[in-house]
Amino acid sequence: MSHRPGANPGGRVTSAKIVIAGGFGVGKTTLVGSVSEITPLTTEAIMTSAGVGVDDTRQIPNKTTTTVAMDFGRISIDRDLILYLFGTPGQTRFWFMWDELVRGAIGAVVMVDTRRLADCFAAIDFFEHRKLPYLIAINCFDGQQFHNAQDVRDALAISSDVPVVSCDARNRESTKQVLISLVEYVLSMRRTRTGVSA
Repeated sequence: MSHRPGANPGGRVTSAKIVIAGGFGVGKTTLVGSVSEITPLTTEAIMTSAGVGVDDTRQIPNKTTTTVAMDFGRISIDRDLILYLFGTPGQTRFWFMWDELVRGAIGAVVMVDTRRLADCFAAIDFFEHRKLPYLIAINCFDGQQFHNAQDVRDALAISSDVPVVSCDARNRESTKQVLISLVEYVLSMRRTRTGVSA
């Protein structure tokens, strides 16, 4: 009998930690909030003068709050798989917390705003340096995708095996599919490493 990737035939509940990362104002808090089945824990604070000249708000002029520690949410993919989501702060001045946030994670979602691609380079470098599997999630602001997945892959100069998917961070089903894609990618990488066929 075959089981879907990640299914646990013994009936035990498996849990996994996933990190949601990316640049400032890219939609990390929105993604966690849209998909979490519990009221998400957020550490949003009103933006202050500390960010003036540091945080680029030209593309997101209505943004008034920012994550200063992390976001936390939970989603049950089915009866036997629970994902715990940890959203990172986007600004570089809060990156000292990233090492703690990624400890024990199976993988990461790097959120991308194609209007500000350079903002995600640091997150990609961070996960590649730590050899943590990640995928790229293009957040389609206002329901529009300005660049296709291959263009984004080329611009980011990432490996051909790293998944690049599109999503609407406000839509639960859309963001749930991103998380499922990451879990499937992590499982396929583990099978490849151990030589187990799918």
